[in-house]
Amino acid sequence: MTVVLLRHGRSTANTAATLAGHTTGVALDDRGRQQSRSVVDRLAGIPLAAIVRSPLLRCEQTVEPLALDRELTVEVDDRLVEVDYGEWTGRELKDLVKEPLWKVVQQHASAAVFPGGEGLAHVQSRAVAGVREHDARLAREHGGDVVWVACSHGDVIKSILADALGSHLDGFQRIVAEPASISVVRYTDTRPFVLRMNDTGGDLSGLAVEAPKNDGRVVSRSVPGGEV
Repeated sequence: MTVVLLRHGRSTANTAATLAGHTTGVALDDRGRQQSRSVVDRLAGIPLAAIVRSPLLRCEQTVEPLALDRELTVEVDDRLVEVDYGEWTGRELKDLVKEPLWKVVQQHASAAVFPGGEGLAHVQSRAVAGVREHDARLAREHGGDVVWVACSHGDVIKSILADALGSHLDGFQRIVAEPASISVVRYTDTRPFVLRMNDTGGDLSGLAVEAPKNDGRVVSRSVPGGEV
């Protein structure tokens, strides 16, 4: 099963350089709305079995054009929601970098718990569990390999990618997930394969993959005879 991890488009909080967290009503800006429309073209020709999103408005707006184009009903999963930053929510990044916890978040993320909020280790646990559960469900429903979209947030996507790469959460800040970027993970019975990371405009036509071989390898049509 192949999941397209789509970060929401640029939001008003992104341009204001504030930490939006669970703040309601944070919408896409003009650039973000343009990015949401471009997702339709970027995924053109790739059959999609489902679209699942975070409950926050900026993710709702990001997948709306794609859902209309594909005539799919969007599912909402709280496990894909942004990090609960607690007392940090709504604060400017230029002020947060002065906090002692900032260095912990950057260098020892597995130990970082936001005051009045949640820990990054918990974020990774719930997000990975959500993705894998949807992956398994769609495999049962479709009886084979499909591609589906999960729309979420930067830190959440980075934590999912860290897990897929077999990397410790403490290194997840080395991963970049820009607004409207696409990262792709192919899950197999043996291990995940990361096919794309932080793609903001590349050719995605090769996302369709052949069924896994008996030894767990996955061969992509875009790389004939090659192991992904």
